[in-house]
Amino acid sequence: MTDKSKGVAAVLSALKGNDLVSSADLSSSETFSLLELAKQLKGGQRRIDLGNRVLGLIFTKASTRTRVSFQVAMARLGGQTVDLNPQLTQLGRGEPLEDTARVLSRFCDVIAVRTFAQKELLDYAKWASIPVLNALTDLEHPCQALADFMTVQEEFGSLIGQTLAYVGDGNNVAHSLMLCGALLGVNVRVSSPKGFEPNIQVVQKAREIATNDALIEVVSDPLEAAKGAQALYTDVWASMGQEAERAERMKLFKNFCLDRKLLNEADPRAIVLHCLPAHRGEEISSDVIEGEASRVFDQAENRLHVQQALLAAVLGGL
Repeated sequence: MTDKSKGVAAVLSALKGNDLVSSADLSSSETFSLLELAKQLKGGQRRIDLGNRVLGLIFTKASTRTRVSFQVAMARLGGQTVDLNPQLTQLGRGEPLEDTARVLSRFCDVIAVRTFAQKELLDYAKWASIPVLNALTDLEHPCQALADFMTVQEEFGSLIGQTLAYVGDGNNVAHSLMLCGALLGVNVRVSSPKGFEPNIQVVQKAREIATNDALIEVVSDPLEAAKGAQALYTDVWASMGQEAERAERMKLFKNFCLDRKLLNEADPRAIVLHCLPAHRGEEISSDVIEGEASRVFDQAENRLHVQQALLAAVLGGL
């Protein structure tokens, strides 16, 4: 192991046995170290074998990238994954969460939970005696943000002082981008239609934990947000559970499409990000997501590498 790898392992040793329910659960040094370990794993400089540990997946919400990336990440670490679909377990028949969490703690070594309410995730963390990871809630999506900033880092080298502009719904992805970006010294600008701005408490928290003079801003004009940014980011206008609002949101968000006009306001070297699935012609134009600036599929791949790093850290495999 190189001196750099030893330094990363020393920092991440503090995460052993810990939950990750919010991007803000990490320190700045831990966030940078997770990205470095993910980079080493992706490049083949590190190989980690967790010795047949077991990851349990509790996914109330549908998933492609998060589910598959967690499963493959665990397999690459020498572990196994158990799919605990609530519809196929006693959770779907009303078994108390606190009972489920304590029983699963006897069978599994770590649990990843994807659900609607942040409180449900926090309840799992309270009752489980093993690490609980946020695989998405309506409030945050911390694993996604780690992959996003890994992608920016791959493109520009340094993260400190870079600017990421997020345009669209001030949702869970926007929240984790602000918190994670703040820890990494990245300026994060969020532009949303009136009434769809990010949670003010999350904005305030991001500003409190910001390092290296990072600016966390909420602006109304998407063109203003995009100006000079190194990364432009968007997400679907109606997330899971908001399908009934889709038609109304289409009207309200019509000026918030990540298109060529918006891209032209950014840094000439700017990259385009989207956490997928994407609706071409709605929140992002087809020519932009398929264009030279798009790093959307690199971004999707990086979910695997950051989650592999996170699993290794919380399971003490460093």
